[in-house]
Amino acid sequence: MVIEEKNSSVNTMRVAVAVASQLEKLIIDSAQKPGQRLPSERLLMQRLGVSRSALREGLEILRARGVIATEHGRGSFVANLMQAPSSRPMLHMLKTQPRTLYDLLEVREFLESESSRLAAERGTLGDYSIITQRYEELVTAQDKPTDTATHARLDHAFHLAICEAAHNPVLVHTLSSLNELMLSSVFASLSNLYHRQAQKKKIDRHHARLYNAVTRKMPQAAYRAAQTHIRSIRSELLAIEQEEQRLILSTLRL
Repeated sequence: MVIEEKNSSVNTMRVAVAVASQLEKLIIDSAQKPGQRLPSERLLMQRLGVSRSALREGLEILRARGVIATEHGRGSFVANLMQAPSSRPMLHMLKTQPRTLYDLLEVREFLESESSRLAAERGTLGDYSIITQRYEELVTAQDKPTDTATHARLDHAFHLAICEAAHNPVLVHTLSSLNELMLSSVFASLSNLYHRQAQKKKIDRHHARLYNAVTRKMPQAAYRAAQTHIRSIRSELLAIEQEEQRLILSTLRL
């Protein structure tokens, strides 16, 4: 009986993740802008061919990821990464204290390295199908004039898909509870690095290595790929900050 209930729960989660994936693709393909309202539940059910309960589970996942926001009586809207200052302490720290970004990248390194290793060990064909979809969406956007907010969502969705494939509910819940912070860290990183060609190519290579290691079920390689990716971003951001400080000092000496 316990096994049956567990299997039922797992199947429900897989359906919800699949629906969330379809919904996010719909948002991206239709080029919906931040603040734009999603179609009604009835219309979404018809378009996706899913039940109301499955649709609502999928919407809940997107809310947890920060992709959409829901207002009672008004419906769901595409979320805006560049929101007004939040009252939440950690987000406020991230916006007002630059060092918080480096602390957050350290946390991402710990959590995402281990989740990548577990995803390579425990991931199913269904998980890898979702990860592949997320990776292909990311690759498609690499050479297009995509705005940073959209690219940040695609980047974050790729990493989150890997985390979900780890099949550790506590780990998924921990990352979900930090979702806005994680998404903000991705946005900050891309804003500072992705317009620089050398750094862009490095980030793209890191994503490719991580994708290949996870989907080819290479746990240690996946761990190292995620660790190298986050450490490299942190190092690049520090280098930019130090260079800016040197430029300021040299100007003061004139």
